Amino acid sequence: MPPSHLPGLSKSTFLMGRQCSKLLWFRYNAKDQIPAPDEATQAVFDQGTEVGELAHQLFPGGIVVAPRIINPSEVMAETQKAIQSRRPLYEAAFAFRGGYARADILVPVAGNAWDLVEVKSTTQLKEDVHLPDIAFQAFVLTGAGIKLRKCFLAHINGEFVRQGPVNPQKFFTLEDVTQPVTALSRDIEEQISAMQRVIGAKSCPEIQIGPHCDNPYTCALHDHCWSFLPEASVFTLYRGGAKCFSLLQQGIRKLADIPADVTLTDNQAIQRAALLAGQPHIDRPALAVFLGQLEYPVSYLDFETIGTAIPLFDGVSPYQQVPFQFSLHVLRSANARPEHHSFLAEGTADPRPEFMRQLRAVLPEPGSVVAYNASFETSRLTECCELLPEFKPWLRKVTPRIVDLLLPFRGFRYYHPQQNGSASMKAVLPALTGQGYDKLAI
Repeated sequence: MPPSHLPGLSKSTFLMGRQCSKLLWFRYNAKDQIPAPDEATQAVFDQGTEVGELAHQLFPGGIVVAPRIINPSEVMAETQKAIQSRRPLYEAAFAFRGGYARADILVPVAGNAWDLVEVKSTTQLKEDVHLPDIAFQAFVLTGAGIKLRKCFLAHINGEFVRQGPVNPQKFFTLEDVTQPVTALSRDIEEQISAMQRVIGAKSCPEIQIGPHCDNPYTCALHDHCWSFLPEASVFTLYRGGAKCFSLLQQGIRKLADIPADVTLTDNQAIQRAALLAGQPHIDRPALAVFLGQLEYPVSYLDFETIGTAIPLFDGVSPYQQVPFQFSLHVLRSANARPEHHSFLAEGTADPRPEFMRQLRAVLPEPGSVVAYNASFETSRLTECCELLPEFKPWLRKVTPRIVDLLLPFRGFRYYHPQQNGSASMKAVLPALTGQGYDKLAI
């Protein structure tokens, strides 16, 4: 059973249990073995909190219930006091038959009823995640005596473009999910009971790895559960998908042990052959054609961007990637020393105008412009030109000169066995140079 200080499963642990019983058992019986969220994951959580706070403005004049209280019993007691006000409630808490839920927003409506509003920082409804989440809350709230009229999902409007202060009414889309949530709520009590049996078990349930390890999110125990696999496992097979799990079920763990009679794509066959040979696969004629298109001066360009749920600047949509840094190395000739130019935005102003001015100033007018996965850089430049149309003539001249360094790796014109089936820069760089990102200052 859950620890005595908790009135029941929270909605987050309920969702854990839906994804994997093993994760749920660890959450209550071996929590110290679950890794803490990394910085990237924590940043996602923090953005979700910001979006949730903005959603309060959809229903202003409300009460944040017990914002500094952690003890669930005290939060529920404060909730009962706040209910009497018949004002919107943020983070109200309820418990019923093994479930404990804090509702993002409760809105009073006619007939002494309430509307439940769940806030998500996604740009659309994800039925397999959001509906069970809201159904769990509806079960708990209804059982605790709350008369629910409707259930809504408030998610981000992907078409929103910031112009001045963010208007919550335009930023969010309210989606009525009452009907599917009502249907799902009927099975919640049985699911909670099954999860409580898992939590109370003396030993962890034996759950084999599978697609559920990354669906709907990558599990916090992923590395723990997958640690039995060798480095060059069948799961490094390029675009292996379900084939990887099929091979594992046949007792095949190593990529090198895949039988010759197993059907592989051309790139998968190259990957296996390179591993067995212990040396790179090199398509020299194709590489010669690729390198032959480069014209000096060759400019090697890379961007860094930021994309937040709530746009920071005018003319930006949710999660739109805004460039704030570039690094440019210019090689004037084959034997020349590379020249380095860089830009890093300072302050809190929109970095794009200065980013574009400085890039235009240092990028040579002739020659090739090389980027890894160049469509990303090209898209960012195109978006910047929508804001700053004076740069469009310049970009029209640059675009035909752009060469994508990803192409020979993605096309397996060159493949090193240490890439482990990946063509990403993080895999290619250490395979070719022996140096990875782990030794960089940032």
